[in-house]
Amino acid sequence: MIIQNLKKRLEAAKGKCPEELLGVLWAYQTMTKSSTGEIPFSLVYDAEALIPVEVGEPTLRYFRTDEEATNEAMMVQLELLDERRDLAHIKMVAQKQRMEKYYNRRANLYYFKVGDLVLRKVTQKTRDLNAGKLGPTWEGPYRVSAVIGKGSYELENQDGVKLPSN
Repeated sequence: MIIQNLKKRLEAAKGKCPEELLGVLWAYQTMTKSSTGEIPFSLVYDAEALIPVEVGEPTLRYFRTDEEATNEAMMVQLELLDERRDLAHIKMVAQKQRMEKYYNRRANLYYFKVGDLVLRKVTQKTRDLNAGKLGPTWEGPYRVSAVIGKGSYELENQDGVKLPSN
């Protein structure tokens, strides 16, 4: 999604790619991510990102800051930075587990037994050189001769000759 938005903005800019790219990257760094609930800038630097306009044209918020209080608050935030990173990591892992659960709920897994006939997907390694793009995408049938692991099988052709594993 980020790449699509980046392409849209850069295509609209035509010849101003370098200037537009900085704005897009800044927007990405200062947006809250759904996976962590944090801003990437704050996880790295543990500080709120100032918009470049506020640095060039100071606002009331920028003028009213007390440097000593700000430094003290930043020291407290630096002490809590590891905890914030740990919480962000926990949120990210939880989101990955939710995505995995969602995927596994809809996946129809089937495990083969020894002696079952199966087809094998043609890959770049097993494709005929002269097959072209209209060549077959599956080859076989092959017989399952052994179950190596979860979803891994040893195959043999109809004559009993074992296929080399990929």
